Amino acid sequence: MKARTESSEFTDSKQRKRFLVRTLAAATAAGALAWAALSGALTGGAPSPQDRAASTVADGAPGYAVEDFNYPNADKILAEQNIVLKRGDGHITLADCASGTGFIEVLARRTSGKVCFKVVGNSGWLTLEIPSVYSMKGNDYTTQVDMTVGAEEKSFDLDKNTWTAVGESADEQGREHMLVEIRSAK
Repeated sequence: MKARTESSEFTDSKQRKRFLVRTLAAATAAGALAWAALSGALTGGAPSPQDRAASTVADGAPGYAVEDFNYPNADKILAEQNIVLKRGDGHITLADCASGTGFIEVLARRTSGKVCFKVVGNSGWLTLEIPSVYSMKGNDYTTQVDMTVGAEEKSFDLDKNTWTAVGESADEQGREHMLVEIRSAK
């Protein structure tokens, strides 16, 4: 038994030495590569093909998401419905009037039919341009709308869940008003 123990100890010792030599060789190679890369970068040397590939991938990667509050697909909506949707916080969005109830509804002479907006969350805002607005229906939210007529700005409070005369139907002179902002809060 003693012979087996001595030979297994000898084999274990031999295996440890091989392991240490391999590990040392790998560490030396990694250090040499790191030193070469660092010295090339410090001396202004040209990047290797691997470095260029990595920078190309990094340059093509998506950047940080920054919210600009611009309304998505606004160009398509303008072309199809003659409504300019500019900016908002995402809590007031254009909706299909036939898809449900509880919308803010807008009647304007230059649009085909009603225009509806869905409100979600505790509050919301949307800047837009809808010309020739004459009536709006509120929903369960407290809603205020801003309109322009020439250089003049006017604000109207919408009655909840009923139609409110706004714009040209509320103007003594019957002037054409443009809806420019909607603000709602619970």
